[in-house]
Amino acid sequence: MSVKLALSFAKSHAVSGGLAVLLKCSGEDKPSGLAEVDPADVYDRAAGIAKFTGKSMAVLDILAPHGSPADRILVLGLGKAEALSGHDWLKAGGAAAAQLKRADTVTIFLDVPGTEVSPKAVADFALGMILRSYKFDRYKTDKKVDEDDKKDAKTVKVTIVTAEASAAKKAFADAQAVAEGVVIARDLVNEPANVLGPVEFAAKAKELEKLGVEIEILTEKEMKKLGMGALLGVSQGSVRPPRLVVMQWKGGKAKEKPVAFIGKGVVFDTGGISIKPAGGMEDMKGDMGGAAAVTGLMHVLAARKAKVNAIGIIGLVENMPDGNAQRPGDIVTSMSGQTIEVINTDAEGRLVLCDALWYCNDRFEPAFMIDLATLTGAILVALGNLHAGLFSNDDALSEKLLAAGLSTNERLWRMPLGKDYDKMIDSKFADMKNTGGRHAGSITAAQFLKRFVKDTPWAHLDIAGTAMGSPSDEINQSWGSGYGVRLLDELVRANYEA
Repeated sequence: MSVKLALSFAKSHAVSGGLAVLLKCSGEDKPSGLAEVDPADVYDRAAGIAKFTGKSMAVLDILAPHGSPADRILVLGLGKAEALSGHDWLKAGGAAAAQLKRADTVTIFLDVPGTEVSPKAVADFALGMILRSYKFDRYKTDKKVDEDDKKDAKTVKVTIVTAEASAAKKAFADAQAVAEGVVIARDLVNEPANVLGPVEFAAKAKELEKLGVEIEILTEKEMKKLGMGALLGVSQGSVRPPRLVVMQWKGGKAKEKPVAFIGKGVVFDTGGISIKPAGGMEDMKGDMGGAAAVTGLMHVLAARKAKVNAIGIIGLVENMPDGNAQRPGDIVTSMSGQTIEVINTDAEGRLVLCDALWYCNDRFEPAFMIDLATLTGAILVALGNLHAGLFSNDDALSEKLLAAGLSTNERLWRMPLGKDYDKMIDSKFADMKNTGGRHAGSITAAQFLKRFVKDTPWAHLDIAGTAMGSPSDEINQSWGSGYGVRLLDELVRANYEA
């Protein structure tokens, strides 16, 4: 089971056993809190032997000397003090959490000599600890859990000692909301598809009502009345019915236009009649990473009482190769009235999103729309797992998103759009086709979506390489990363709250 952290903040704290964590920047200064735990002053000797200088994320692990109130002393390097960013503090918290091992109580002396540690930095450090401690192991039985995991099935009491403890505790309230949102998104992506279908996903989203989010769940019957032929075409091969979930957080002024986030929620994607290869198909339980991120984001906004009006819409379907499934060559009519020739049933996410985007724009007239989708394998070819693809019709919105990506390290790279690419999805038999072929695959997918947003500022985030199976790092050891929650919360926080 996962380690749970019981976090508290204090101006001072007497160490009595357990693990003591000290922080040090590169340079001559000794770490703060050393006098509290090391009466024998063994730090210089240990650091010299280990050649420990405080390099970023380097760790010096010291067996506490006789007479020390701590059982174990850990010194964590931060690198150059003047270069520390919010993400560095996040990583430091994750690096500290990775060293907890079998500790029951942990005292962390977070003030760094010669460096001002803000309450926000303390909150970021604590957030990093929580995110690193996440595990998805609910389906492991006792017989399959190894000894270390059995001993990790507990709550670790962590006290963070800092001069501005009260302010840090207040700042952590927002960070905790972010942590909860990321965990929700990770859980949803990691959940197996036999457990999490469209109906079950919608029920998870409905739990946000506890926080004051207004929830509507549209059924297949209601979507038929609205004319959502593109979305319904994807779901018709599955025995599990589709759902469209509308989430509203009304934290801003009554007449203020909402900001809108739309997520692709294909709970499992076989590719339909254009079936995928068997190898790796199990990963397609994560093809709802966009919907997971939107759900997690709406939790964050509500939990921290964000002063903004926000809409979250997720289209939930399963793409299966049943006898009733749509075929290559079928033509469907979207809610917009535009017709689509289905060239490949595995290019299904854009069919879900186009109706969700049109519905959002038509009903709410938002200030902007951002959709998130694990949309194309082509974006992995272009950007790998380190950046998500950004496509947009609005430069100002793009710049804000890029800045939020740099701030959170959920990085984006802007990709091109253009009329010449648009020609690649023109159809002989309908208004458009749902794929333009292998070349520029991510771009033509975005060009397709652009036809359903009118003049509303819009951005499409292709998160196929970042929402699932992305590289492990200091704050994430999970297959489902929860990518997008922190990015979009930062976008709203920095630009759109009253």
